[in-house]
Amino acid sequence: MASHRKPSQHRSGGRARTLLTAVLAGAAASAGLEGVGHAAPKPTPEQVREEVDQLYREAEAATEKYNGAKERTRAAERRVDQLQDEAARRAEELNEAREALGSAAAAQYRSGNGLDPTMQLALSSDPDRFLRDAGFAQRAGDLQATEIASVSQQIRELDEVRDDARTELERLRDQQERAERHKRTVTGKLEKARRLLSRLTAEERARLAEASGGGAEASPGRGGGSSGTQATGAQATGGRIAAPDSRAAAAIAYAQRKLGSPYVWGATGPNAFDCSGLIQAAYRSAGVSLPRTTYAQIDAGRRVSRSQLRPGDLVFFYPGITHVGMYIGQGRMIHAPNPSAPVRIAPIDEMPFAGATRVV
Repeated sequence: MASHRKPSQHRSGGRARTLLTAVLAGAAASAGLEGVGHAAPKPTPEQVREEVDQLYREAEAATEKYNGAKERTRAAERRVDQLQDEAARRAEELNEAREALGSAAAAQYRSGNGLDPTMQLALSSDPDRFLRDAGFAQRAGDLQATEIASVSQQIRELDEVRDDARTELERLRDQQERAERHKRTVTGKLEKARRLLSRLTAEERARLAEASGGGAEASPGRGGGSSGTQATGAQATGGRIAAPDSRAAAAIAYAQRKLGSPYVWGATGPNAFDCSGLIQAAYRSAGVSLPRTTYAQIDAGRRVSRSQLRPGDLVFFYPGITHVGMYIGQGRMIHAPNPSAPVRIAPIDEMPFAGATRVV
């Protein structure tokens, strides 16, 4: 019986070793230990372009939120400065009023009449106690009552200004934190796009930039743009563009001069721009003040339909109003596309149209 069982044990042990080998091989394959034969395939240039374009759109949406937060931060900083200046001025006025009361108190004391309790309160270093007990002012002489009531009012106003300043400082810190969060989002998405682009050859990157309308090599981490690109862009405009008024003409001329300038998120010129930064700078050169962000710029003028477009109008794209260009006629615009392409001329059909505004 023993000799009968041995062959069976041998076959069973062989099957066990075969099964173990298969399990280990499968584990090695799942852990990426089988070598490059089963590595993830390299994405095609078209796949890279689609993913990079998506990352650029997401980064641009975050850029506009960052621009808005920075604009609100600057407004809060100005308000804080104003409130602090006002608080300093009111504190100085309060000190002068107290000094005047102090002189009156000294004269009263020297006259032998003693110091009125109300005046003691007014000269106290504890304004809260003074405000709680300011009713004593009613028992002072008419002149002193008026002076003490004035000091009381000044203390109240100073406290209000200081409270406003504290509130504004909290708002400022909140906007700064928001801006930093949006900045991290932008830089993270752009860094991912740069990594994707770095996997392409120089020739593939050039084709990608051309597909994006940049006309220049889309090197990772750098905006395109060259004198050659600018010349091509200028020729494409057909020279001077007929505009409906002088301010639109000036804004278009500015944008034309910036053809070939690199896209840099958060930039408003004079040598680099993001999409809304280019529009703001162009109209600033024409004496027109525009908001900083796309979603504010679309409400900065009169809405017009696509069929009513004329040179100088602002054209907006994507459902979230995250991109803007300047219409120049014949279905074309000047805009700052993304980090892979410089300021350029492009058809407005290349992105989902979301609306248009006439600002002048």
